[in-house]
Amino acid sequence: MKRNSLFISALAMMLCLASCSESDGNNGGDITEDEAQNLEYTGENAAAWGNYAVNVARLLANDSKNLYDEWNNRFADDFKNHTSGSGYNTAVECVQEIIAGSIDIATEVGTAKIGEPVGYWRSGQRNKALYAVESWYSYHSREDYMNNILSIANSLLGTTIDIENNTPLSDEHKELADDNSVYGKGLQNSDMRESVEAVWQNIVIAHNAIYNIPNPFRNNIGSPKAAEAMDACSALSKSLEALNARIEQGKLSEKDAQDIVNQFVDVVVMPTYKTLVEKNNILQAAVSTLQKQPSNAAFKAACNAWLEARKPWESSEAFLFGPVAELGLDPNMDSWPLDAVGIANLLKSQKWSDMEWSGEYEEPDGNDTSDRAAAIEAAQALRGFHTLEYLLFKNGNPRTIK
Repeated sequence: MKRNSLFISALAMMLCLASCSESDGNNGGDITEDEAQNLEYTGENAAAWGNYAVNVARLLANDSKNLYDEWNNRFADDFKNHTSGSGYNTAVECVQEIIAGSIDIATEVGTAKIGEPVGYWRSGQRNKALYAVESWYSYHSREDYMNNILSIANSLLGTTIDIENNTPLSDEHKELADDNSVYGKGLQNSDMRESVEAVWQNIVIAHNAIYNIPNPFRNNIGSPKAAEAMDACSALSKSLEALNARIEQGKLSEKDAQDIVNQFVDVVVMPTYKTLVEKNNILQAAVSTLQKQPSNAAFKAACNAWLEARKPWESSEAFLFGPVAELGLDPNMDSWPLDAVGIANLLKSQKWSDMEWSGEYEEPDGNDTSDRAAAIEAAQALRGFHTLEYLLFKNGNPRTIK
């Protein structure tokens, strides 16, 4: 999940003003934040709404295919062979990248996805807390976060765990691992056994601590269970760091690392991205049906397709390196917080080209960013899963025809 840095700054300033007055400003005389967040699908905007949704779904399907193709045609072999094209020199370095990706998402779930809303809530900034909750239109936040933890489990075990949403993770799932996974190799290595077992236990604890947050998270930001989940994610991050430290001490052989990398790519990454392509193609078709024949049933079908397409993406967030980073596909597909005002204004203008950019990706770097990077970021804020979520869902349910 790419957090849009320029938009975060603007939103933070806007919502800070909002929290002081308990109402949002008028955004320079244009649509207000509250108006944008509560915009309804109506007969007057139905055509534009459908066209917007179709264009967003098309871009998601294209990005999914580009991501899979880049891995399938180039990066998978580069990573497994740690050639110059991958940026890694050894298989051990590749394993450390896998673990680093797991640390990143464990930390992000605890400190940003859960922690930021909780922090705003505790400070009395209730509007800001709500708008900081990822996936709150669909009431799917908790499931997203659990799938993020599953992405770590999959990377560690060298397999893909397929469990229903709202289902706790158990120790039995580790039996899916074979000897080529990080888990299997770690258990064979007395120098790594303790660290590997600690990571697995913390995966289970973090996943189930998130499960224990009352649903939806947006209505339970102040729950003690949310704080417990934050602590569990922190413990998971620390245990992953401890595992990485053991590897840095030379406790993992190059041969074992190579087995881990091969399995990670072939059994985890490629099937996950293949499923992402398939589910986004189904989503695109469902949104196209909604545009052509709007109905409550079509909204429901599109929402169900969105939920199905969302799972493989959230289950890939432990490995947001390689093409997904190089091509800017993470912010293309998953920018958050949502630019609701920008979306509402694009519905008015219907300039769908505002969502697109071309050429080499340039990522904003803190407060110092080029005009090109800012333009790319502005386009990315108007597309992706969360824009489509906004267009399809309202308060956890499919939107309805007014």
